[in-house]
Amino acid sequence: MPDKIKKITALEILDSRGEPTLQVEVELSNGTIGQASVPSGASTGRFEAYELRDDDAFRYGGKGVLKAVDNVNKILNKELNGLRVVEQKQIDDLMLSIDGTKNKSKLGANAILGVSLAVAHTAAKSTGQPLYKYLRQLYKPELKTYNLPTPVVNVINGGKHASTNIDLQEFWIVPHKATKFKDKLQQASNIFHALGELLHSVGYDTDLGNEGGYAPNVKSHREIFDMIMQAINSAGLEPDKDIILGIDAGASVFYNAETKTYDLNLDKLSMSSEEMVDYYLDLITEYPLRLLEDPFEEEDWATWTLLNKNSLIKDYKIKVIGDDLFVTNVKRLQKGLELQAANSILIKPNQIGTLSETFDAIRLAQDNDYQIIISHRSGETTDTTIADLAVAVDAQFIKTGSTARGERIAKYNRLLKIEEDLK
Repeated sequence: MPDKIKKITALEILDSRGEPTLQVEVELSNGTIGQASVPSGASTGRFEAYELRDDDAFRYGGKGVLKAVDNVNKILNKELNGLRVVEQKQIDDLMLSIDGTKNKSKLGANAILGVSLAVAHTAAKSTGQPLYKYLRQLYKPELKTYNLPTPVVNVINGGKHASTNIDLQEFWIVPHKATKFKDKLQQASNIFHALGELLHSVGYDTDLGNEGGYAPNVKSHREIFDMIMQAINSAGLEPDKDIILGIDAGASVFYNAETKTYDLNLDKLSMSSEEMVDYYLDLITEYPLRLLEDPFEEEDWATWTLLNKNSLIKDYKIKVIGDDLFVTNVKRLQKGLELQAANSILIKPNQIGTLSETFDAIRLAQDNDYQIIISHRSGETTDTTIADLAVAVDAQFIKTGSTARGERIAKYNRLLKIEEDLK
């Protein structure tokens, strides 16, 4: 048949941090070619699928991915040859079988995901469909309408995403009132530039962090919230009414396992789990902070549950978002459901390693009324797969960075094109 896989090739390329990653290309017997690139995280959960690196100190400080490239070119190219490209689940399952490990450490999750995504891109081209429509057929074809996700825009970078004194990893603006994606993006861009002008006016650095947000040294975390609120007003918008706020605390990074405390050095605070809950609740009542990602360490299940069951979470409609907690993994998500540890999930395909497993996690989350946030990584490429994925699975939100840096903007621009096409 003309849609059979003829050749799969991988290439070592660089991501937005200048570190190696994979680009994978799939060619069919009818000449159709599709490709995809794989991102990489800096702040990674302990339970993510294994990202295979070369550990050769003489190449890219040991971060080369030639082993993963070889696994694609020499193993997966041979094993998947002749399969129909539209058989996504069969191809993904075969790769898992060939790998044979729990965390994809033999072939590397980066190698497997590169092939998985490139297969989907090639199948979409072969069937003459935009990727989001093809992915919708794979995921849930009974869904007949398409909705654009709300952008979760990272305007201040801290934690492992910037060289600053900021402990909390990301500060977001979320334009939740406007109905069109293009209007939401315009509002976010206006606020981002207003924030830059404000930072400059007080003598703060306006250089950008890994995800395109500003990365200044500041006096306190509350000062950041205050400046963002001022920037929203300067852009002619109203906090809470037009724009809500969110954070990715990235709490596993500032959790002290020996003392079992959460240490915010910037605020000179060392807090117990219960005190950390109160810290967030105070912010929720003081600011329109409505999205909380990774507020606690990834194994501190009891405290996740304690926060999620607090009455203020329901009263203020807070999204308690598991990222490092769940790592797009059905087993960990199932545990979270049983413990009522969260109400939303961040989805990163490279945390789990195949498109099919990504669908499984989204499906389980949606079946349990979780909010879905499709997410990039701090080390990105200009690949725009997650934009199409967000539309395909009807995700409420997408997180792809600030309104700056090409690898972030590529996803936003793809969503603008999808919205225009859907008109």
